Amino acid sequence: MRTVRDILNSKTKSFNTISPEETVFNALQMLNAVNLSYLVVMDGEEYKGIISERDYSRKVILQGKHSNDTKVKEIMSVDVPMIDINDSVEKCLHLIDDHKTRYLLAFDDDQFAGVITINDLLRLVMKARTDVFDNATVSRLLDNDERIF
Repeated sequence: MRTVRDILNSKTKSFNTISPEETVFNALQMLNAVNLSYLVVMDGEEYKGIISERDYSRKVILQGKHSNDTKVKEIMSVDVPMIDINDSVEKCLHLIDDHKTRYLLAFDDDQFAGVITINDLLRLVMKARTDVFDNATVSRLLDNDERIF
């Protein structure tokens, strides 16, 4: 059974952290530079939250704020579901579905270990597609001539 640790070990280590005191504008520049949809908000070595494109659109644009004078700490998400690095991928899938989120925060005891995204889980399912889908379904999914959705 695959675990959160397996997913984290397979991911490229990214440098997508930002201070809660930075401006949202700087966060947007960093999101663009690292080509990800989220940044981990850290105060030194302490995890504080995450900031995502969704946070920006809902908490800055839709509320008429300005990214130059809004701090990351004002819009970051702090209620993201948490998992342990020894939890199963199945548990991750259930949490993502139950909480209608795109991210899970992984911890090793009390130490922040990383972020598991819905894309990480989808990649894993597609790699193990023969364990998830029957051969006929796999063939249809991989057949470029047939649209299944």
